[in-house]
Amino acid sequence: MTLAGRIWKFGDHVNTDLIMPMRAISLPRRERPRWAFSADRPDWASTVRPGDIIVAGENFGTGSSRPAAEVLKDLGIGCVLAETLNGLFLRNCVNYALPALEVRGVVDAVAEGEEIEVIFEQGVIRNRARGTELRAEPWPAMLLDVLHAGGLLALLEAKGLLLPE
Repeated sequence: MTLAGRIWKFGDHVNTDLIMPMRAISLPRRERPRWAFSADRPDWASTVRPGDIIVAGENFGTGSSRPAAEVLKDLGIGCVLAETLNGLFLRNCVNYALPALEVRGVVDAVAEGEEIEVIFEQGVIRNRARGTELRAEPWPAMLLDVLHAGGLLALLEAKGLLLPE
């Protein structure tokens, strides 16, 4: 899967409470994405285009197990690239089929607004404007199966292990 999109940059230790604020938790799923990062970047969600890519520093997605990855996926974010990802957030990325990779050096390799390409299964990140390429450890086959199925619940339904909703 090759993803291409415009970069949005965030710093270190971005908390799931910032990604998905408390006011969004009780809303219907379709209404939650408009609140993404609203405390830090009001109206940011309205400027996101489908396929845009988040680039962040250390420990992106720290905090609670709230479905912040689902909100980003529903907003149209195509991929999350971070120096490091919080383990619980990464697991939720897998569960909700949001591509996410840990990529050392990514913060310095891109600027907000630049377009990059991610060859996800190979862990290749290309910034054609700068002529640079980074490598990340790709997801193992088992996790790629979940991603390609559309998330954990979709995979379990497809295998007959869970009744469809």
